[in-house]
Amino acid sequence: MDVVMSFMLGVVYPADSLLMESRQVIGLVAAFLAAMLAAQLGWHGTDRVLAWRQRSED
Repeated sequence: MDVVMSFMLGVVYPADSLLMESRQVIGLVAAFLAAMLAAQLGWHGTDRVLAWRQRSED
C-alpha cells in the first residue's frame, strides 16, 4: 500500500508544481487571446457602423 501511495504522490506532485509554475504563462496567453478577440470585434463593429452611416446618407 505504501508503494501505491508513494507512486501516486510522485505522479501528482510534479503535475501540481508544473501547473503552479505555468499559471503565469496561461494568464499571459489568455490575456493575449482576449485582446485579439476585442480587437477583432472592435474592427467588425466599426466597419458595420461606418457601413450603416453610409447607407443612411444615400
